[in-house]
Amino acid sequence: MDPTLLLIVGGASAIGFYMAWSIGSNDVANSMATAVGAKAITFRQAVIIAAVLNFLGAVTVGPQVAETVRKGIVDVGGIPSNILLLGFIASLLAAAIWVTLSTWKSMPISTTHSIVGALMGFGIIAGGIAAVNWPKVGQVVASWILSPIFGCILAFIVFKIIVKTIFSKEKPVKSAKVVGPAIIGATAFIISASLFLKTSLKDIVNISSVYEALLASSVIAIIIGIIGIFLLRKIDDTVAEDYFTVEGIFRKLQVITSCYVAFSHGANDVANAIGPVSAIIPLAQAGQMNPEVEIPFWLLALGGIGIGVGCVTWGRRVMQTVGNRITSLTNTRGFSVDFGAATTVLIASNLGLPISTSHTVVGAVIGVGLARGLEAIDLSVIKKIVASWLLTLPIAAGTSIAIFLILRTIVG
Repeated sequence: MDPTLLLIVGGASAIGFYMAWSIGSNDVANSMATAVGAKAITFRQAVIIAAVLNFLGAVTVGPQVAETVRKGIVDVGGIPSNILLLGFIASLLAAAIWVTLSTWKSMPISTTHSIVGALMGFGIIAGGIAAVNWPKVGQVVASWILSPIFGCILAFIVFKIIVKTIFSKEKPVKSAKVVGPAIIGATAFIISASLFLKTSLKDIVNISSVYEALLASSVIAIIIGIIGIFLLRKIDDTVAEDYFTVEGIFRKLQVITSCYVAFSHGANDVANAIGPVSAIIPLAQAGQMNPEVEIPFWLLALGGIGIGVGCVTWGRRVMQTVGNRITSLTNTRGFSVDFGAATTVLIASNLGLPISTSHTVVGAVIGVGLARGLEAIDLSVIKKIVASWLLTLPIAAGTSIAIFLILRTIVG
């Protein structure tokens, strides 16, 4: 391989790994935070689950084809290939730096929005204001509102249903045996439908339509629900500590949802890290931009490893914010957050609504806090989180512009 090409590919891969590390330390961490905050699993268990399942998700059902320009934010038609090459490198590095800074401040943000903001900044410099797809940017801004509101409402409703159908009854454990199988089945449905509709698993199992995905998920939900009936029958409903028994049931469910979150993150979010890298390689090799780029296995593996390492090494900071500082979490509250967030993302993505998983999780945590009253949530932490969301686009864009100008000056 030509030494210059080797340097470009090696440098881009290193930056891609850094971006994957940033995703692991922030995005994955804030999604695993509820299980840690509710003490369903320990931090050590969470990072092991995240590392292993993110890697498996990335290399097994991760995207085989990545959008070279994330969500069509920039029109690259009139931009020379050498400028595009520098722009992708600058955008990836700028996004990773902002995610790192946010993680250092323990703030959960959207890594997708960071990439979008960085690409937007590069697009303005390289192609002018007209090169940016402003309606798409508007969708990103809309998701700042839609994501947390929908997540908040759904988690609130789920938690209230659990309280109404189980905890408010005279014999909570007995009620859990009746309601539990339906909740277990619903959890299996959401997880199955999400994997079939949002990852390439549908191609592996030969599912070709939404109808087939929902039908397969329904069958799985019924089977898992029936298994749940037999498992719950074994629980003693004459014990005095009914509250802790019920929480123990939801602790097991929350471990399952945490595993799904980790696997799903690897399958979906690895593209944020290695998608731009997969565009840089053909640009460096042939000076051409392909609308769709095949992602080689080694890049998927690199991204999966980076995400896992990020969660293991620096994930605790964001986990503490989402899992402990917004509101106090129990297993039933944590399950309500996971279920509400997963359902929101699944419905919104299939309706074409702009949604952020990170923002949805935070909104869902706020929702279960509000279910116990406004005093149950820490408004000062929420203000800081919202501020970090609002700063994501402009700071990522500004950083991308600065890095791009520096690179262009160095390259000449």
